[in-house]
Amino acid sequence: MSNHKYFGTDGIRGKVGESPITPDFVLKLGWAAGKVLARHGSRKIIIGKDTRISGYMLESALEAGLAAAGLSAAFTGPMPTPAIAYLTRTFRAEAGIVISASHNPYDDNGIKFFSIDGTKLPDEVEEAIEAELEKTITCVESSELGKASRIVDAAGRYIEFCKGTFPSNLSVRGLKIVVDCANGATYHIAPSVLRELGATVVTIGCQPDGMNINKECGATDVRQLTERVLQEKAALGIAYDGDGDRIIMVDHLGNKVDGDQILYIIAREQLRQGRLSGGVVGTLMSNIGLELALKQLGIPFERARVGDRYVLEKMQEKGWRMGAENSGHVILLDKTTTGDGIIAGLQVLSAMVGNNMSLHDLCSGMKLLPQILVNVRFSGAGNPLESDAVVNACREVETALAGRGRVLLRKSGTEPLIRVMVEGEDEEQVTRLAHCIADAVKAAG
Repeated sequence: MSNHKYFGTDGIRGKVGESPITPDFVLKLGWAAGKVLARHGSRKIIIGKDTRISGYMLESALEAGLAAAGLSAAFTGPMPTPAIAYLTRTFRAEAGIVISASHNPYDDNGIKFFSIDGTKLPDEVEEAIEAELEKTITCVESSELGKASRIVDAAGRYIEFCKGTFPSNLSVRGLKIVVDCANGATYHIAPSVLRELGATVVTIGCQPDGMNINKECGATDVRQLTERVLQEKAALGIAYDGDGDRIIMVDHLGNKVDGDQILYIIAREQLRQGRLSGGVVGTLMSNIGLELALKQLGIPFERARVGDRYVLEKMQEKGWRMGAENSGHVILLDKTTTGDGIIAGLQVLSAMVGNNMSLHDLCSGMKLLPQILVNVRFSGAGNPLESDAVVNACREVETALAGRGRVLLRKSGTEPLIRVMVEGEDEEQVTRLAHCIADAVKAAG
């Protein structure tokens, strides 16, 4: 585990206007990244963003920093994070940069980087960028300065790429789908992909105004989607998060279908078609129900630390092609290099159409155990997880679960939160036990 000063598990993130998400820092970050990346040959960096109002300010700051280091920026405008990974690969750009805070509220923002291969930057490159940040900005000769351009057909290119991952012998014609784009980066992409494949699409969360991203909509809040699926008598609902790398679905009866269930459906379908190579990676948060259902199918399963980069690391280590977080990051390396909500959704749709089954029926082979997650804010000072009271509370809860459940406590990688998760067979008991631990964390933090 490297000791980064600025880079978290998913780039650099924070409140806009507070360090490090300020125009002057982002300008310097653009310059520092430019200095490191310029050593590698190509001079072009692709910059995409979600729909947050602060994206305008931050993209121009990044562009100025990159130009001072001698690199040219190619802007895509609002685009899903996985689209930038794809475009970085196809344009053979030196790197891709996404200005987004994913599922966070609009007044947060962040910067994440993709390598020329469309994957997250390796630790050593992030460390080299942090080392440059300690230096004073210098400017290359005027003849060497970077320029700025716009990729006008970025959306069309990515729409075609997504459609290409759906089997050409299948059609979603006649399926009514409600799509919730979280007023985020998929608003002009996901509905087009599904319509062009023949679906009847009803949209919500597709009117971004710079401030309504993720607000009571999208993958982190499916209440609107559930209501609309039932009202429209739709076949299913699909929700993405603000930057389009997560997906949560809703079946025709209004039941939520999370990343664990989506992973199960896709793995089982690949097994049925004889295309599954190796096993499946989940995280410490993946429901025991997933593990048991995969075991029944004879599919190997491994848990990684929470965070899509750790899922990917574990997949690469095992040589496996498929992994996911229950929050809806689904990584399918046989299709693309990073978690992609649109592409994951299309694989579920192909399983539905190919088997002539509803989403509800596809989920029926897997029973989710009640899993309660309580987020506890803490001051950020000290580590409540090391407190004796918290350790004792966990021990008591584990005794109460008697080997038929799990307890997991972890610090959030992006916010000053302790996440308390308890899983077991009885929802009331699990809820009570989770709150016992949460109270101990509150008292310690």
